[in-house]
Amino acid sequence: MSTTITYTVSGMSCGHCEKAISEELSALTGVTEVAADAKAGTVTVSSAAPLEDEQVRAAVDEAGYELVGRSA
Repeated sequence: MSTTITYTVSGMSCGHCEKAISEELSALTGVTEVAADAKAGTVTVSSAAPLEDEQVRAAVDEAGYELVGRSA
């Protein structure tokens, strides 16, 4: 069962930011698609199974940005 969750991320401002976050999140086991939107300050992650928020937070931190939390 695939899962899609949108997270709020602070610090993204351009395409380079989107690419950096997408690369880190795509490296997580089970991730099938990542769509980062710097303008909206969000990243949507689709995965084969639910991800732990801490996994996502660590990947966003590694890219140099801050995971604020899940978007409503």
